Amino acid sequence: MEKKIYPADTRGHADYGWLSTHHTFSFGSYHDPDRMNFGALCVFNDDVLQGGGGFGMHGHKNMEIISIPLQGALAHSDSTGHVSVIRPDDVQVMSAGTGIMHAEHNHSAYEPVVFLQLWILPEIQNLAPRYAQYRFDPKAWENHFYFLVGPRQQPSKLWIHQQAFVARASIAIGQEIPYTLKHPGNGVFLFVIEGKVNVAGEVLGKRDGAGLEGVHQLACQGIEISDILAIEVPM
Repeated sequence: MEKKIYPADTRGHADYGWLSTHHTFSFGSYHDPDRMNFGALCVFNDDVLQGGGGFGMHGHKNMEIISIPLQGALAHSDSTGHVSVIRPDDVQVMSAGTGIMHAEHNHSAYEPVVFLQLWILPEIQNLAPRYAQYRFDPKAWENHFYFLVGPRQQPSKLWIHQQAFVARASIAIGQEIPYTLKHPGNGVFLFVIEGKVNVAGEVLGKRDGAGLEGVHQLACQGIEISDILAIEVPM
C-alpha cells in the first residue's frame, strides 16, 4: 500500500474577502509540484462564500465537476438553461464536455455558504454538457459508505463520465466501517469533513485528507463522531 497524507493546515489557501478557499491540490495561484492531482481527481477545493459573494459566469471544458454543500445555500445558473439552488444533503454534478458556462453565488446576502468542489477528468473527451442534482437523506450513510456518484452503469443516484465513485459515511465513536474499492488499479482519496478517524494506521482530523493506492479494502474507525468522503478514481 502507498499512502500520502494531506494535513488540513498544509493546503493551499487564498482569502479574497468574499471567498476563503483551501486547495488540497494545485489550483489557481497555489502551485505545488508534489500536489498536482490524485489520479483522475485533479481539484479538491474547500470553499466559504460570504453573504452576497459568488463566481460570475465562467467556462469549463472536459471536466466532471461535483459540488457538495455543507452549510448554507449555493445558487447555480448555466448556459444549458439550468437555474437551481443546492443546500446541505444535495449533490450537484456538471459534465462540462465540449464546454459549459456557469455562475455560482451565495443564495443569501448574509449567511456564508460552505461547499466542497471536486473536479474529475472524464474518460471520454468532448461529450455534450449535462447537469444533474439530487437530494439525499443523510441517514443513508450512517455507519457505512453510501455511494453518491458513480459511473453511468452503476446504481448510484448521480453519474459521471469516469470509472470513479464518490461515497459518504458518518461514523460513530468506536465504529469501524470498511471501504472496498470497485475497480482494481483505482486509488481512493479520503477526506474528513468533521471529526477524527483512524485509517490505515493514520489519524486524520477535520479537513485532513489521505490518498491510498495498492489497496483493495481499508477500514475507517471513528475516534470522534465523524463525517467522511471517499473518492475512488483511476490512477
